[in-house]
Amino acid sequence: MEQKKIYAKELGIDLSSKQEAEYFKWFLACLLFGKPIQQEVAKRTYFELVNGGLTNHDAIIQAGWDKLVEVLDKGHYVRFDYSTATKLLDVCKALKEKYGTLTNLLKQAQTIDELSSRLQEFKGVGPKTAEIFLRDMAPIFSKYHEIA
Repeated sequence: MEQKKIYAKELGIDLSSKQEAEYFKWFLACLLFGKPIQQEVAKRTYFELVNGGLTNHDAIIQAGWDKLVEVLDKGHYVRFDYSTATKLLDVCKALKEKYGTLTNLLKQAQTIDELSSRLQEFKGVGPKTAEIFLRDMAPIFSKYHEIA
């Protein structure tokens, strides 16, 4: 059975605001939705992360693995709690080291394909996660690269 596609606005994320915080929340959601897990579970877990204030790379890194597993379990994201906690930490550290912010990543990539490739350089980010992220980010991305 084909799952209904999830969109940023359904999670209360406003990508058109062009705010780093909103980009990061959507990326975070995509990391959860990219796994073969029920959408309701991914959605609940996303809101647990938001309620826990874990909505930027620093907060996630500071929370640490044990705290992330606890929050993932609270959202019933139990099948992938350990691997996802590790992935969130790895991706956040790599994002911070390599680009600083998702906004910088968006500005550095020249095409959607390049953006997809750069996203997939993060350990644990595959084509599915990149595809979900880009579905909502593509219109915003193109605005960064319009010829003045």
